[in-house]
Amino acid sequence: MEILHIIVLSLIQGLTEFLPISSSAHLILPSEVLGWPDQGMAFDVAVHIGSLMAVLVYFRKDIIQLTQGWFTTGFSTSPSADGKLAWYIILATIPAGVIGILSRDLVEEHLRSGLVIAWTTVIFALLLGLADRKKQHSYSLAEMTLWMALVIGLFQALALIPGVSRSGITITAALFIGLQRTDAARFSFLLSIPIIAAAGGLDAYKLVKEVTQVNWGDLLLGIAISAMSAWVCIHYFLVFINRIGMMPFVIYRLILGAMLFALLL
Repeated sequence: MEILHIIVLSLIQGLTEFLPISSSAHLILPSEVLGWPDQGMAFDVAVHIGSLMAVLVYFRKDIIQLTQGWFTTGFSTSPSADGKLAWYIILATIPAGVIGILSRDLVEEHLRSGLVIAWTTVIFALLLGLADRKKQHSYSLAEMTLWMALVIGLFQALALIPGVSRSGITITAALFIGLQRTDAARFSFLLSIPIIAAAGGLDAYKLVKEVTQVNWGDLLLGIAISAMSAWVCIHYFLVFINRIGMMPFVIYRLILGAMLFALLL
C-alpha cells in the first residue's frame, strides 16, 4: 500500500469508529471518489486492533473497576454499581453477537452496497437528531437498568447493516431512553470493546487460514495511526458532547448521505 493510503484509511478508521458518523460510509469514499484499491483484510484487522487498543487504554481504570466489581459482587444478590454495569455490558453485547452470526451471509450478500449505506447514513442521522432533541436526558450510568441495557443492545444489532454506525445507533438508543449525553457515549464506548474484539478476532482467524503474505510495516503503521486518532476522538468527543450536542454529526451525516447519492446515482 502507498503511504498516503495507509495514513488516510487509518485516520478514517480511528476517527469514525467512535464518532456517530459511520465508518463504512467513509471507507467507501476513497474507492468511489479516488479509485483506490481495496486495502485487504490484513489491513482491516490491523486498524481495528488500533481502535481496540485506544478504547482499552482510555477506559483502563473503568475496565479494572468493572472487572473487579463483576468478580467480587457480580454473582451476589446485591451487586455493586460496577458489578451491575459489567453485567449490562455483557448482556447488551449478546443481541448483536447472536444476530450477527445468524445474519452474516445476508448482510454480506445483500446489504453491502453503496446505496444501502447512503440510505442508512441519512435515515439514522434523522433518528439521532430526534433522540438528541428529546427534552429529558436525566439518567446516569449509575441509574441504568437491565431493560435499558437490553434496548441499547438490540439497537446495536442494527449496526450490522452498513452505514448505520455502531456508536451512532447505541448513542441514539441511549438518548431515547433518557441517558445523559456523556453517559450515553461512555456506555457506547465501553460496549464497543467486546464487539470490536470479537469482530477483529473473527477476521484475524480468517486471515490466518489464508496463505497470504503481509507487509508488517504497513500494518504496524496502520495500528499506530488508528490507535492515536481513536484515542483523540474518544477524549474530545466526551469533553465537548454536552456542549455541542449531536446536531453537528446529524448535519454532517446528511451531507455525507447526499454526497453518496450524488456519486452512486
